[in-house]
Amino acid sequence: MMGQCGITSSKTVLVFLNLIFWAAAGILCYVGAYVFITYDDYDHFFEDMYTLVPAVIIIAVGALLFIIGLIGCCATVRESYCGLTTFVVILLLVFMTEVAVVVLGYIYRAKVEDEVNNSIKKVYGEYNGTNSNAPSRAIDYIQRQLQCCGIHNYSDWKYTRWFEESKTNSVPFSCCKSITPSCTGSLTHPEDLFQEGCEALVVKKLKEIMMYVIWTALTFAAIQMLGMLCACVVLCRRSRDPAYELLITGGTYA
Repeated sequence: MMGQCGITSSKTVLVFLNLIFWAAAGILCYVGAYVFITYDDYDHFFEDMYTLVPAVIIIAVGALLFIIGLIGCCATVRESYCGLTTFVVILLLVFMTEVAVVVLGYIYRAKVEDEVNNSIKKVYGEYNGTNSNAPSRAIDYIQRQLQCCGIHNYSDWKYTRWFEESKTNSVPFSCCKSITPSCTGSLTHPEDLFQEGCEALVVKKLKEIMMYVIWTALTFAAIQMLGMLCACVVLCRRSRDPAYELLITGGTYA
């Protein structure tokens, strides 16, 4: 009686987990897409395109999880030994992939600071203040978005080519605080400008994004471990006793 209760519980949990896998598929794809979209805003501060590898993997895993959920539900309800075995094997592969995502995430998270440090001065040096210039758009975007100005502070603009050529003793309007609509970017009114530099904030933002990927992968890896455990319980029980209660009919399967 206890064994039957255990096997029914395992099957019920397994069906529920497969429904979670479908939801997880959407969440993983969303997280991966979020990383891609954010990367597009910060790509000028990266030289290593491999930083996107964890995001690519997590989108692929999300697509695969949808298929896994379908296989798992059908295999659990039909009590298919072959289906459940396939389900466990695929889950194991996906679990290993997510472990790889976590490892890569930590590796690239550690490289973020060096990447930004190596490229940010070059990007600021290419700024010309026009919307048609990609580095200019990138810098104006991060200064508004992160509420920062310059690399370390607003005084860094004094050493840029744009500042020397403009001869206005001012910084870009994107350095202006939103609460100061009359701001012209003039260095004679530094109180109107964002005080914090962008380098540290860009590094912080990109590290946060990578942590989203890492924690998402860890969370669903834990759920998949539970799914593999429940599937193994069902498989072991079936191999010992081929006639036990079906989840949806209450009958037996021979």
